[in-house]
Amino acid sequence: MVSQPKSVVFDIGGGREVTIGTGKLARQADGAVTVQQGNCILLATVVANKDPKEGQEFFPLSVDYQEKFASAGRIPGSFFKREARLNDYEVLTSRLIDRALRPLFPEDYFCDVQVLISLVSSDKEVMPDALACLAASAALAVSDIPIKEIISEVRIARVEGKLIVNPMRSELEKADMEFIIAATDKNLMMVEGEAKECSEEDLVKALELAHDAIRVQIKAQEELRQQVGIKTKRDYKKPEQNEALQEKVNAFAKDKIYQISKAGSSKHERSDAYDKLKEELIASLGEEATDAEKKMAKKYYADLQWEVVRNMILDDRIRLDGRSLDKVRPLAMEVDPLPTPHGSALFTRGETQSLTTVTLGTPLDELLVESAAKSDYTKFILHYNFPPFSTGEVKMMRGPGRREVGHGNLAMRSLKQMMPGNDYPYTVRVVSDILESNGSSSMATVCAGSLALMDAGVPLPKHVSGVAMGLITRASDGKNAILTDILGDEDHLGDMDFKVTGTREGICGVQMDIKVDGLSMSTMREALEQARKGRLHILDAMYQCMPEARSDVKPHAPRMVKLFIDKEFIGAVIGPQGKIIQEIQRETGATINLEEVGNFGEVSIFSPAKEGLDKAVAWIKGIVAMPEVGTVYEGTVKGIKEFGAFVEFLPGKQGLLHISEISWKRLENMDGVLKEGDRVKVKLIGVDERTGKFKLSRKVLMPKPDAKPSNQAPQQ
Repeated sequence: MVSQPKSVVFDIGGGREVTIGTGKLARQADGAVTVQQGNCILLATVVANKDPKEGQEFFPLSVDYQEKFASAGRIPGSFFKREARLNDYEVLTSRLIDRALRPLFPEDYFCDVQVLISLVSSDKEVMPDALACLAASAALAVSDIPIKEIISEVRIARVEGKLIVNPMRSELEKADMEFIIAATDKNLMMVEGEAKECSEEDLVKALELAHDAIRVQIKAQEELRQQVGIKTKRDYKKPEQNEALQEKVNAFAKDKIYQISKAGSSKHERSDAYDKLKEELIASLGEEATDAEKKMAKKYYADLQWEVVRNMILDDRIRLDGRSLDKVRPLAMEVDPLPTPHGSALFTRGETQSLTTVTLGTPLDELLVESAAKSDYTKFILHYNFPPFSTGEVKMMRGPGRREVGHGNLAMRSLKQMMPGNDYPYTVRVVSDILESNGSSSMATVCAGSLALMDAGVPLPKHVSGVAMGLITRASDGKNAILTDILGDEDHLGDMDFKVTGTREGICGVQMDIKVDGLSMSTMREALEQARKGRLHILDAMYQCMPEARSDVKPHAPRMVKLFIDKEFIGAVIGPQGKIIQEIQRETGATINLEEVGNFGEVSIFSPAKEGLDKAVAWIKGIVAMPEVGTVYEGTVKGIKEFGAFVEFLPGKQGLLHISEISWKRLENMDGVLKEGDRVKVKLIGVDERTGKFKLSRKVLMPKPDAKPSNQAPQQ
């Protein structure tokens, strides 16, 4: 029997209604819902395998968000005319949902779970990514898949000083602060966003408002689940346990793990010591131990290592590399390490290193960022590469994965806050190659990127730095430890890891993943303040290395000038079938891009050599210049006639130099007087009122010969 569709409607503020419905579409999925606001409709489905794969040791969750082009009445621009692999925007949205959903599942749940969210109807004003996590959570809520809690996610933006929940697209364009925040009814789960130098307190206010809005959405999901009928969550096969073996592992390895952990050794020394101890542990089990017992012992060993290191940090207030909790690792940085790129920097923080380059390009190099609802071009591009040798590993190179896209996006959003406005003529591409990694290479990318941009002569008014933070808590005694500049090993064992970027004046970017229940806002404020101090410490070192941006681009960097011309001259610059603009490019070696902007033509002239740039600029200025009577020009003879010569005195503008205006001496004909290609100085002496033709004179620029004496009778 087919169940009847159910739905719940709630208000997200300002009379904007959101409807969550289930029971109508995709009924064979374990859970399926639609979420609608205005004309924006998302379909979310979730399916989970009943049993885990044999030997599965991790939770295989996959989340894919995709926008169907038909949702906006568009056909994809690809050769195949169908949706291809997820673009960066879809990958980033998928990551936001994944990071929020993953902690909802039991730690011993290893069945494959697939969450698919599709935009099936688009609204020009509604941002679908702010509703995607709500849709995914609601699909889980109405299913029998075991989840611990219901969550939701909202966008908070500050527009003209006012914080708005899920702003419309037009409002978002005017925002100076934007964060996407996920939470359960009690706890914040995930934060990501950007701001134009907001304060830490501004961020906390945004988090509090977001949490209130999320609670409304969670209540709506609970209502929908009640309408459907609360399903008993399915049972699942749990990993086998062996308490006796666990006690044996703890007795053998606990003290030894502690000794290795507090030694303050380097990453590879520490890793080698842990691996050696694990081998000794397995050997201690004896030859009678089965493969299954050895595998289980390795898991207990990893769990013990996690527990020992956490307790060491909480009780002894020391870390794996011997640092105090709030200390940043040693910094080393230099600009211009590479001779050919337009800008470059090498930034090293402890065992993390980024080599970053900047390339200056033309408007033709702009990146098309396409989604179902709209297509935009961006002039600022940042790519982040994480090769396997950076962690001493061997892996297949298969292009950037979701992690690389996410880390690069965080760095891009942070640096973008200090980039010059749209009138800056260059397209700028930043590439961060991570050469070494042990803790937050994305923050190293921000620092190296800021230095490299200033090295390239991009007029950044301030440096932007970033620092990765960690938090470890213990519920039994309420102890917590906030860690500045976390190591890779500290990243996975903490209860919260968060990255904060910014200038001396405020925050530019944030990325947080929170795994602890009941995180208080006072602890959040304390963590943000410690992050601010770490950020300022790194900024001080960056300013010592590169106090300000270069006043000009490097000699080998391309030059660019932007001109604005009257709309009526666009055709004159382009010429018939593009002949004029092609000739300018051919003769000067410059690249010229011309666009109509309102009542003006925007001309961007790009050249690898200053000489070619100056020549192209002069040429175009000549075309658009209005000839003035009485002005002297240097022109080129373009044609000879019996009555005079036609002279091009400005690009595309010719006038007649009549035979009578060539010289004070009377000329019978043009033979041997001038030839095509001669350069002559002429003066514009008039414009024919009837034809608009220009009249030129050469003789007025020559000294007039003295008049001959007249034949007068001698005086008496």
